[in-house]
Amino acid sequence: MNGHPTTAAGLLRRALRRHPRRLGAATLLLSLHQACEALVPVAIGVTIDRAVSTGSVPALVASLGATAVLFVVLSQAYRYGARHVVAGWFTETHLLRVEVAARVLDPHGLQGAPPTGELLSTATNDAERAGRVIEAASLVVAGTTALLVSAVGLLAISVPLGIGVLVGTPLLVGLLQLLSPWLTRRTASQQADLARTAGAATDLVRGTRVLRGIRAEDAATDRYRRTSARALASTLRAAGAVGTYRGATVLGSGLFAAAVAGVAGAIALDGGMTVGQLVTVVGLAQFLAEPVGLLGFAGQKVAEARASAARVVGVLSAEPLHPPGPVPAPGPGALTLPQVGFHVEPGAVVGVVAPDPADAEDLVALLGGRRPVTPGELLLDGVDVAGLDPAGVRARLLVEPHAVVLFEGTLRSAVDPAGTAPDDDVLAALTAAGAADLADLELAVTDRGRSLSGGQRQRVALARALLRRPEVLVLHDPTTAVDAVTEEDIAEGLGRVRRGRTTLLVTSSPALLGRCDRVLVLRGGRVHADGTHGALSADPGYAAAVLR
Repeated sequence: MNGHPTTAAGLLRRALRRHPRRLGAATLLLSLHQACEALVPVAIGVTIDRAVSTGSVPALVASLGATAVLFVVLSQAYRYGARHVVAGWFTETHLLRVEVAARVLDPHGLQGAPPTGELLSTATNDAERAGRVIEAASLVVAGTTALLVSAVGLLAISVPLGIGVLVGTPLLVGLLQLLSPWLTRRTASQQADLARTAGAATDLVRGTRVLRGIRAEDAATDRYRRTSARALASTLRAAGAVGTYRGATVLGSGLFAAAVAGVAGAIALDGGMTVGQLVTVVGLAQFLAEPVGLLGFAGQKVAEARASAARVVGVLSAEPLHPPGPVPAPGPGALTLPQVGFHVEPGAVVGVVAPDPADAEDLVALLGGRRPVTPGELLLDGVDVAGLDPAGVRARLLVEPHAVVLFEGTLRSAVDPAGTAPDDDVLAALTAAGAADLADLELAVTDRGRSLSGGQRQRVALARALLRRPEVLVLHDPTTAVDAVTEEDIAEGLGRVRRGRTTLLVTSSPALLGRCDRVLVLRGGRVHADGTHGALSADPGYAAAVLR
């Protein structure tokens, strides 16, 4: 969907393609660093043969000067190469996080969306691991360069040794890669379990007050402990796989280096090389462990990146909950639900009373787009919403749910997240929402509005909805946390601000229902009664649901 890669391999290839300059600079500089590292034993051997053995002071000075230059080049190459690696890695991580966030916020929604904690884990941990493919790719080229330089150096001294390195190294790396699928599976399992644990932790933090209220803290703690234990076991299995992979890399490179040094020692005993050449071969044999280790480390990071990329792709390529369609044209704001059996005239203020809270939740979920709309289920100005663009529908039909969500910032940003409304308009919306006492727009609002009381949060959310001035506004129990006097102020403010605009109040508040043009009573998902608040109050069932 929207041009996103549909496979983990495709996402990783795209990550490499969209950072050509940083990846190229990192690869070039790290390859230069590894080439210089490989030349250090060669420089030492040349110094021994041409300066130490001959006792030539000028040759010794020249050799030491050249070696110093070599160290300066390799240190600076690593410094700037690593800088480009980290910049490319973090840039790709940022881009992936933005893509995941955009996909989650897409008004078309996600089918089968994972819990919030899992999405958070995907947008953070998985995006970072997938972005690390930049580092892995540059290390593969750098390690290969070091092996080629080492092989050329050995070929210049002994053809059999050089051929042995050219043949043996790819075999060793190929054998190590046989462990890669196993490592990928273990890593993918670990990341999935960690994501589930993060989701459980998010749910617990969000529902702490509820859990305390029903005294279910111990049960929730036990559930989280079991989830965390599974994540721990999965992490230990993944760590075991990583340890096995690294151990195999170290063992393989060590045995290979020992074999090269042993062959070189045998050749030296037969007089086939000088002392300086023997020192060079032994130094190169020891150095071979570094590029082989780099290739092994890169293989591990690729396996982790592949597992994380699969999780990122799962979010990016998820099917939309609401299919795309044309943007609805502006209209008067008539709202019709044929299957429920009611019609809201343009500009009318209509109340909805649902004795069964499930009926109210289902209605609000339908109007708010939290579930798919079937053809003919919801009409906006006579047009089937199922065939319209969700973002366009949301621009005309705004639903403010009962559960208030506020973001950290100031009171102004809480009421006007876009930051485009004049202060006078923001204050007017607060006044209409019965929140005239909250006049300091720079008042700090903490995460989820915890610095505000329940009634203040409810009124700020209502002010936010009123400031949008949508053609159709749906409010679900907007006054359950305020006192009777404030509720009357809100009812008066709603009538003043929403005059001439369609408003649907899903509530049991007599103060709000008394100002509605009509009141609909829902039972079993259909309209059971239709009339004014005063007329319906004579019905015992209605009175039981509303009058308090």
